[in-house]
Amino acid sequence: MKAHYLLLQVRDDGDPMRAHEVRSFARNLRCPVSRIRCCNLLSRRPSTGDLQSADVVLMGGSGDYSVLDSGRWMEQALEAMRELHEMSKPTFASCWGFQAMAKALGGVVVRDPGLSEISSVSIDLTAEGRADQIFGGIESPFRAHAAHEDTVTELPSDAVLLASSALVENQAFRFAGKPIYCTQFHPELSRNDIAIRLKSYPKYVEQIGGGSLDQCMSTWVETPIAATIIRRFLAHLAK
Repeated sequence: MKAHYLLLQVRDDGDPMRAHEVRSFARNLRCPVSRIRCCNLLSRRPSTGDLQSADVVLMGGSGDYSVLDSGRWMEQALEAMRELHEMSKPTFASCWGFQAMAKALGGVVVRDPGLSEISSVSIDLTAEGRADQIFGGIESPFRAHAAHEDTVTELPSDAVLLASSALVENQAFRFAGKPIYCTQFHPELSRNDIAIRLKSYPKYVEQIGGGSLDQCMSTWVETPIAATIIRRFLAHLAK
């Protein structure tokens, strides 16, 4: 499937992780970066035409921003999430995108240090996950990269829980009857991508990990099973 993607980002103009995020998605999707267009939600709300022109909409992390932030840009970002849901637009959202989709459609997001994760966590599929057309063929449990301070504690009413970790119940969900999948963890990032990301955002290591970068990275492993999830999503769309 030679899809064309729209990546909704939440990163400052000078942040080198803007380009890194594009490369990470392109590597995971096995496509050239030229097939990924970007829209920075900090600058503008994507138009209906922007959303319609893409085959698939992608969202990832945010670095310095939280879905608990206030301001016009956040209101517009959540409006875009609701439009994606109303359009039933094929969408895959991880980390910040997972939290934004949940909040926009009536879920609850909190900042609770006791629920923060920064490691390659073990993920277990729920019964719904094991029966799911995308997650169902995945070995459970599997490891996945998670780095977050905010946590979704309640899902939207039409969300179907697919996976959990020991610490965080809501690790993956889909919207019933819609091609929209969301993960708290990062299937698009390799272990090397995580190392680059944490070097760029050292506050995560300090605030969540409580140790040095080297100590933090010693807990991370490669996550080959998680890395297949977005490609499985695309394969399902292609059918």
